[in-house]
Amino acid sequence: MSSVSQPAGADRLRRFPYHNGISLFFTLAFLASLIGQAFAGHADFNNQMVAEKLATVSFWDYVTSSDFAVNASENWQSEFLQFFLYIAATIWLLQRGSPESKELSQHGPESDEDQMVGEHAKPTSPGWAGAGGWRQKLYSHSLLMTVGVIFVLSWLVQSVTGVAAYNQQQLRQLQAPLSWAQYLGAADFWNRTLQNWQSEMLAVASMAVLSVYLRQRGSPESKPVGAPHDATGAQG
Repeated sequence: MSSVSQPAGADRLRRFPYHNGISLFFTLAFLASLIGQAFAGHADFNNQMVAEKLATVSFWDYVTSSDFAVNASENWQSEFLQFFLYIAATIWLLQRGSPESKELSQHGPESDEDQMVGEHAKPTSPGWAGAGGWRQKLYSHSLLMTVGVIFVLSWLVQSVTGVAAYNQQQLRQLQAPLSWAQYLGAADFWNRTLQNWQSEMLAVASMAVLSVYLRQRGSPESKPVGAPHDATGAQG
C-alpha cells in the first residue's frame, strides 16, 4: 500500500520553525523582555509616585505613557546605530584575525564580479542585482539605508517621548518644561543616549577582538576551532 504524501503547504509549514529558528527565537526573546520591562517599569514608576506622594497609575496607562516609550526607544536607536556603523565601517576597515572582518585583500566595495551584480549576476540573484542604473545602486546599499532610516526614526521617537517624560517630571517638581529643541541639548537626553551608545561600541569592539583568539564550535560568528589566530574572515 502506497503512503499518502502530505501537501506541499503542510511540509513548508512544518519546516518553517527550522528554517527561521534565529529570527523566531530572537523575536520571542524580544517580546518576552519587552513584557518584562513593562511590568518592572510599571512597578518602578509607581514606586516613584508613592515616594513623591502622588497617585499611582494602572499598567495600561504606564505602557501607553511617554515614560515607557522613551525607555524602550532609547535602546532601540542605539542598537540600530551599532548596526549602521558596523555595516558602514566594515566596508573599508579590517581586523586581522577576526571573523567579523572581511579578508585583508577585500577592503572597499569590491568588484562587480565579487558582488555578483550586472553581467555577473547569477540566475538565482535578486532581480535588481542584475539590473543596471539606479535600481542596482539602490539595492546595493539597501541594507545600510534601511538600518539608517530605522535608527533616525527610533532616535526621533526617543527625543519626542523623552521630552514628554522629562517635562512630566519637571511639572511634578514645579519646574518649567522644555521645548523639544531645548531638550536635545539637555543633559537628560544625552545621558540617556550616550550611556547606550558606549555600551554598543564596547560590545562590537570586544567581539571583533575576542573572536581573534577565542572560538565557539559550530557558530558562524567564530572561526573554526583549529583555524590560526591570524586567519581573517574565516567562519566555521
